[in-house]
Amino acid sequence: MILPRVIPVLLVADRRQVKSRRFRPYRYVGDPINSLAIFSALGADEIVVLDIEASRLGRGPDLVQAGDLASECTVPLAYGGGIRTADDAGALIRLGVEKVVINTATAGDPDLITRTADLFGSQAVVAGLDVRRDRAGRPVVWVRSGQQRLDEHPVARARRLEALGAGEILLTDIDRDGGMAGYDLDLVAMVAAAVTVPVIACGGAGCHDDLRAAVVAGASAAAAGSLFVFRDDGQGVTVHYPDRPALDALFAAGGTPGKDGGRP
Repeated sequence: MILPRVIPVLLVADRRQVKSRRFRPYRYVGDPINSLAIFSALGADEIVVLDIEASRLGRGPDLVQAGDLASECTVPLAYGGGIRTADDAGALIRLGVEKVVINTATAGDPDLITRTADLFGSQAVVAGLDVRRDRAGRPVVWVRSGQQRLDEHPVARARRLEALGAGEILLTDIDRDGGMAGYDLDLVAMVAAAVTVPVIACGGAGCHDDLRAAVVAGASAAAAGSLFVFRDDGQGVTVHYPDRPALDALFAAGGTPGKDGGRP
């Protein structure tokens, strides 16, 4: 039986682990290497690390920190932030990163996904898809950490990213980021139904039931940041991750991914 993946997301700015709300402002929560080591020891299905300042500042990936993180990780690691060329992606993969997350660069160079997938395989390429609703409630794609609007519908964007060679899509809801009020399940369902590659839902998880709800809506994996970093009161920092029996019971209650991209 294939079960969905549950993925902690670590946001990094200036080599520090931070948390955001609607992509702003940043709150310092600790050392990303320590958090990654804890998630790794707890048996996380996968870990995503995103350098949220790299593209905004116009710089490439921080290979020093990426190497330090990869050396501490014993589970699959995906890394994004500042990847502008296939060489950037290759440098990260050689450090031990299993997947690269490419987002902002695709706005000006969509073929970057194709070139990277041709070199390293589609399974190594995760396309980032950040979405915010406009004043009329319509979902719109944004890049550059939510600073640049593309005026493109998420469904059209997701289909294009898949056609370019992305093996997976990381769908992040900017409006719900850090709010811990649940995923936008309509958005998750809409995008997941539009593509054949796995979709990772991210942005809004506040409890374990939210993770299952994302999968029932069509996601192959549920990602979260605040849920696995903060205590129940949302104030104190306590890095944690559900154990395997808890996850198995959670998803046995209903919902398995409709596409490849789960865990055995």
